[in-house]
Amino acid sequence: MGVIFTHFPKTSRHPLQSISAVPSAAASSITIGNGTGYFTDEERDAVLLAQLPPSHGNSESPPYHIFTRRQKWNLVYLVSLAGSFSPLSSNIYFPAVDTIATELGVSASLVALTITVYMVVQGIAPSIFGAVSDTGGRRLAFVLTLSVYTASNLALAFTSNYAMLLVLRGLQAAGSAATISISAGVISDIADPNERGGFMGTNAGIRMTGQAIGPIIGGALNSAWGFRSIFWLLFSMSISVLLGLLVFLPETQRTVAGNGSIPLSGFKKPLAYWIQPPKEWATASKQTPQPSKAPPSIKEIFAPLGYIFQRDIAALLSWGAIVYTAWSMVTSSTTTALLRGYPFLTQWQIGICFLPNGLGCVLGSLSTGRLLDRSFKSVEEQYKKERRVSTVNIKKDREFPFERARLPMVPYFSIAFVISMALYGPSFELNDIHRFQSSNLAAPLILQFFIAFTSTAIFNVNSTMLIDCFPDRSASATALNNLCRCLLGAAGVSTIQPMIDALKLRNSFLILAGVVIVFSPLIWIEWRWGQSWRQERERKKMAIST
Repeated sequence: MGVIFTHFPKTSRHPLQSISAVPSAAASSITIGNGTGYFTDEERDAVLLAQLPPSHGNSESPPYHIFTRRQKWNLVYLVSLAGSFSPLSSNIYFPAVDTIATELGVSASLVALTITVYMVVQGIAPSIFGAVSDTGGRRLAFVLTLSVYTASNLALAFTSNYAMLLVLRGLQAAGSAATISISAGVISDIADPNERGGFMGTNAGIRMTGQAIGPIIGGALNSAWGFRSIFWLLFSMSISVLLGLLVFLPETQRTVAGNGSIPLSGFKKPLAYWIQPPKEWATASKQTPQPSKAPPSIKEIFAPLGYIFQRDIAALLSWGAIVYTAWSMVTSSTTTALLRGYPFLTQWQIGICFLPNGLGCVLGSLSTGRLLDRSFKSVEEQYKKERRVSTVNIKKDREFPFERARLPMVPYFSIAFVISMALYGPSFELNDIHRFQSSNLAAPLILQFFIAFTSTAIFNVNSTMLIDCFPDRSASATALNNLCRCLLGAAGVSTIQPMIDALKLRNSFLILAGVVIVFSPLIWIEWRWGQSWRQERERKKMAIST
C-alpha cells in the first residue's frame, strides 16, 4: 500500500491516506498503523526514508536526540527553573533597598551600588561557567554554580554589615547568572532547531516569571519578617532545585552523551538513571565508548570573547545590549519614578507596580517562542521546495537561511519598543493635570508592560539566533550575550538616576528612545549581510580543520 502525506495535526499519531506514492518494494516492508488508520512518528519517518532517492542510501539517520517530546519538555522545565534564580534574585531585592539601608546604617545609594555589582558579576561569571559547560559538561557546571548560589544565600541570611552584603551579592550573582547560559546549552543539546524556538521561549518565560513575582514576594517578606527572610527563601528554593538536578539531569553535552544513546557513568549519570537507564543503552554500551574530555583550559574559557569580532555576531550582541540597557534603566528607576509621581504609594503597592513589567517579560517570551517555531518551519518548507529535498540536516547544512527564519518579527518589536519608551517618561506628567490621582498610574504601568514585552521578544530572538550560529558552543555564546548586556546594562543603571535628576523623567526616556533609534540599523545589517558573513566564517573554519 502506498502513502502520501498531507498537512498533519500536531500530535504523535497522524492520519494516513492510501495512494500509490511509495515504490511497492519499499512500501511492502513497512507496516502502518496496525490497522488503526493512523501511524506513529516512527512509522512516518520510516516512510519518509523509503521515499528518498537511491543516492541517499538505505541507512536510517539517528534522531537528533533519543528523548521523547515529553522528556524534553520536562528537562526544559527543570533547567529553566534553575535559570530563574538570576532574575528572581535581582528583582526580589528591589523593595528592600530602603530597609537594608536603614538596618545596616548606610545610604540608599550605597545599597544601590550592590545592584550595580550584581549586574557586573552577572555579566562576567557566565563567560567562565559557560566555557566549563561546553567543555566539562552541563551537569558539572550546574552543580558548581548552584552550590555557590546556595552557599551565598545562606550567608546573606546572616548579613550584619555593608561589606559583607556587597561581597556576598557578587557571589550570589556569580552562582545564579551562569545558570541561564547553561540551561540554553542543555536546550541546544536536546532540541532540533525547528523546535528550539519554542523551548527557548518557554525557558525565558519561566525565568521571567521570577522577575514578575520577585518584587511582590520581596515586598511581602520584607514587610513581615525583614530583608533577611528574602535570602532564607532563596536558600530553600535553590537547595531544592539543586537536589532535583542531581536526581534527574543527565549529562547532555553532545561531545559526551551524543544524542543521549551513549551510556553515562560516574557523576555524569543522574541518580534516576541508576534505577532505570535508557533502553537505548542496552545496545550502545557494547559499541560506543564514552569520549573523554580534558578540563577546559584558560584559552578555552576566554575563547568565546573572540566572537565579538565576528561582524554578524557583533551586530546581534550590540543591538541586544542596547535594548537590554534601555529596559534595565526603566526597571531600576521604577521605584524612584513612582515615589516622585505618586508619593502616597506604600512599599507593598510599589512591589505590585512591578507586576506589569514582569508579565510583559513572561508573555513576550512565550509568544515569541511560538512565533519563532512557526517562522522557522515556514522557511524550512520553502528551503526544501527550492532544493527539492524531503529533509534538511539543519545542524550540518550551513546554507540554511537562519536569519530569514528568525528575524522577520524583530523590526515590528523594535518599532513598538521605541514608541513605548518615548511615551514612558511623559506619561508621568499626567499628574500635572490631576495631581496624585491613582487613575493616572495606569499610563506608565501599561507602557512598562509593552516595553518589557517587546524587549524580551527581541532578547529571545537574539538568543536563539546566537545558538543557531554556534550550536556546538551554545552556552559560551549565550554567556557572551549575557556579558555584553549586563556590562552595558550596569553602566546604564548607574547613570539613569543622575539623568533623571538633571533632565527629569520625560527628557531622560526621550533620549533613551533616540539612542535606540540610532542603533536600530544594526538589525537591518544582520538581515542583509548576516548570512553571507556566517557562511564565510563556516568556510574558514572548515578550511582550517582540513
